[in-house]
Amino acid sequence: MSAAKDYAKAHLRGIWCAALMPFQPGSLALDEAGFAANLRHWFTDLGIDGVFVSGKQGEFFSMSLAERKRSFEIAAEIARATAKRTVMSASDQNIDTVIELARHAEAVGGDFIVVHAPVLHFVHDRDALLLEYYRHIAAQVKIGICMWSHPDSGYLMSPALCARIAEIPNIVGIKYSVPREMYVELTHLTRGKLIVSTAAEEEWLDNILELDWQVYLCSSPPYLLQSALDRRMRAYTDAAFAGRAAEARAISASLAPVRQALKSTRPASKPQSHQKYWQELLGQVGGAVRRPMLELTEAEKAATRAAFAACGLRLPGAQAA
Repeated sequence: MSAAKDYAKAHLRGIWCAALMPFQPGSLALDEAGFAANLRHWFTDLGIDGVFVSGKQGEFFSMSLAERKRSFEIAAEIARATAKRTVMSASDQNIDTVIELARHAEAVGGDFIVVHAPVLHFVHDRDALLLEYYRHIAAQVKIGICMWSHPDSGYLMSPALCARIAEIPNIVGIKYSVPREMYVELTHLTRGKLIVSTAAEEEWLDNILELDWQVYLCSSPPYLLQSALDRRMRAYTDAAFAGRAAEARAISASLAPVRQALKSTRPASKPQSHQKYWQELLGQVGGAVRRPMLELTEAEKAATRAAFAACGLRLPGAQAA
């Protein structure tokens, strides 16, 4: 085992969320104070263990390089102050940008970085290319690196390829947004070498109990399905980690109305703006989206408010009112 893999085994664990990035309405400037407030709330009030910074949820595609770096700095500072962890998204189509962001994450004290598989529509035999891609990036830094394979790249990295890349000493994990049979295969192929996770919250409990997974890495449910008074995702996760499977399943099942309310009101073309509005209903800082993303209509907001009010999520007094 390498030092990076040992560090990941010890610290890349628990519930990690992917941060939505609040932009100020009107100016669309990065809302640094709002982002910091959300991070403090997630880490302290909700019991979230780590944060994924400036990824797809965070609209990194609309952020400047300077803004992405600044988001790393804010997250690292709040994480240090609250004894939590960070994974910084260094994903980009330009490999020089990936490396610049990776080095910045390392310099500001990030715990890990994530680098998604690049879009390669023009290449049909990708394995050798992708192996060299991750090997080259890993050679530039010492920080632990998580791969990320998802359909948006235009292909999925096979379990066999991921297992080969996992032999690189500072490749420590993967956010594997693939069908379950693929991540089950990779889990068995790389046990002890690679920390495997996926973003589907509904699958998280089974993956703890059946696959002995140690980390939920990561999406927005940890701060959209919970409030300071209602930490059921934290509760079912802790019960599952402790081996109390029946208790964990009962708690998880009780979240079904909240999941349904969130999903049933989300317009397919407006994921970020819908989730940001849900954040505001929870008392968090949501903010605006940047182009090309679209804002909710008043009718869409009204439908979301109604579903939110009826979903059974318990809120502190001010938010409930």
